[in-house]
Amino acid sequence: MYCAIDFGTSNSAIAIPAGGTMQLVELEAGHPTMPTAVFYYAEGPETNGPPRAFGRAALAAYVDGVDGRLMRSMKSILGSSLVDQTTDVGGGRGAKYLDIIGGYLLHLKTAAERQAGTRIEQVVMGRPVYFVDDEPERDAQAQASLESAARAVGFREVHFQYEPIAAAFDYERSTSREEIVLVADIGGGTSDFSLVRVGPERAAQLERKRDILANHGVHIAGTDFDRRIELASILGEFGYGALGPSVNGAPAREVPSGVYFDLATWHLINTVYNPARVAELRQMRSFYAEPKHHQRLMTVVTERLGHELASRAEAAKIAVADGGEVRIDLSHVEHKLASTLSEPQAVEAIEGDLARIVDAARVTVAQAGLQPSQVDALYFTGGSTGLRLLAQQIAAAFPQARAVRGDRFASVATGLALYAQRWFERAR
Repeated sequence: MYCAIDFGTSNSAIAIPAGGTMQLVELEAGHPTMPTAVFYYAEGPETNGPPRAFGRAALAAYVDGVDGRLMRSMKSILGSSLVDQTTDVGGGRGAKYLDIIGGYLLHLKTAAERQAGTRIEQVVMGRPVYFVDDEPERDAQAQASLESAARAVGFREVHFQYEPIAAAFDYERSTSREEIVLVADIGGGTSDFSLVRVGPERAAQLERKRDILANHGVHIAGTDFDRRIELASILGEFGYGALGPSVNGAPAREVPSGVYFDLATWHLINTVYNPARVAELRQMRSFYAEPKHHQRLMTVVTERLGHELASRAEAAKIAVADGGEVRIDLSHVEHKLASTLSEPQAVEAIEGDLARIVDAARVTVAQAGLQPSQVDALYFTGGSTGLRLLAQQIAAAFPQARAVRGDRFASVATGLALYAQRWFERAR
């Protein structure tokens, strides 16, 4: 028995063989995909590790204010120095970041084995074109770490496939002629592009190396948009970008910004809650000309509200994706506190990131020695392609290509499943 896993920054899925085809496992009631999230309870008995909840249950525990720690965007630590470090998960317990990833993979594997009725020891896993931009050694280390986590939970045979290429395999099922398709797989952590030659006659081939014309990507995507939007629309109410008092007539200086960047980065938020860091921030009261800014910041760090602020930034981004303006309620920090975000504000906050993503799409086609006019289709997948402006800007760079939208959350998983079926069935 084998499976295919799409381990995403924001959402994940797993597929297994069923009735001669591949089927996505229902990980939660009515859902074939699950948020890539783990919540560690501060209290409770240990069963194969600390007491945990996964996916939507993890997010619900956090929203309900249960004592514990929420982990999201775990994929982002692959290739970083954090991967082998131990972090506090509450209740006096600690866990290595790589073991946190392993625990999530084990949860996916267990759900698939329950549905399959047998052990699963072979897997095809998706991976971004680059875990780490422009650093091949760290990129290779990232894949090796993910493979290590997979083997640690019982997969004895592990293969990898690029996520955008998997999405191309999903697109290929719907085309009746040979085409050159540029896959834009833009999720929570990376924006990946692959230029692939597809067609009904090619679909049955196991070896597709010659059909992969180019791969390229940048480590910019949905979580980066969220960070910039939080900095632009929320954290100003907490002192980001504010000036301190003038001392002896000298020009006022901007308050230190490091804490705000950490608060806006999912996998760094918990570092702000370190007692030594909190004590340091408390001593910075004199750095602020506006006392309320410092007071609000201290409320966030002492009551551990950083993840909630990040979630509200993400929700605001989604709310203005199709235009309009949204009010961001911050009353959980201070009575009647709120800010607003409009689509023009969101665009201004992320326009630099959008430009780099569109440039990566152009570079992908240029690497293949082709002109934009030679691209037949654009295939959009990944949660962040729901951002209207992003899809429009990519499409504008390839005006003659037909734009096709796949399943934003399941196209990669479906394509990985098709590849896994071809790989393991042909090998027998």
